[in-house]
Amino acid sequence: MYYDELRSIIEIISAVICFILLRFMIKPYLVTREGRYIGLPLGFGFLGVSYVISAIAYAQPNFVEGDLKWFQLLFRGFSFVFLAVAYYFSKKPSKNTRIFWDITFSGLFVGLTALALLYFIAPQITLDNYWTINLFVRATGIVCLSYIFVHCIREHIKEAEPTSIWVATAYALLGISQYSTLVWVVDKSYFAFWGSLAVRLMGLAVFLYVTYHSFYQLKKKRQQP
Repeated sequence: MYYDELRSIIEIISAVICFILLRFMIKPYLVTREGRYIGLPLGFGFLGVSYVISAIAYAQPNFVEGDLKWFQLLFRGFSFVFLAVAYYFSKKPSKNTRIFWDITFSGLFVGLTALALLYFIAPQITLDNYWTINLFVRATGIVCLSYIFVHCIREHIKEAEPTSIWVATAYALLGISQYSTLVWVVDKSYFAFWGSLAVRLMGLAVFLYVTYHSFYQLKKKRQQP
């Protein structure tokens, strides 16, 4: 019982940080209405939703033993894909890239909706299949976060900014967290499991610091005469 309560608390903290990040990251899109700015808030929004689902699942494990865990995997996997796609289309778009972004964006939403509906239509999925999909989702997360990390490092080399290296560090921590979870799925190492949760919180905390610091600095510049 102590394990479930502690896990739920960690998931709630993670979700709160993600939704705070969503609040800050949605502002560029609301100002410009450019589609390339919506990927990051969507990615962290879906990530936050996955943490909320996990918190509910672990708070009431006997009531929703299997159902919510599927949705947690679904939203978490798509959150990392949304983040990777957002960074891929992060440069100032041309007419062609806007079209490709719209197609990719729509395809991701259709895929997410279709998989969610599929579970309601055919919910009987065995435990072995759950762990197989869990491995796939973690591996997908590692690939996406590795791509984002490399992207951030390249941008930092082109134009060194104090915050860019911290953003890369935060993504690296999330990637390590996913790898540690992957290790736990394979060999049930509880050191890897609890380590993954600790590293995840560290990564999200770095994101929160960088985002708040950047927003504060921008606000301070605007207030200067």
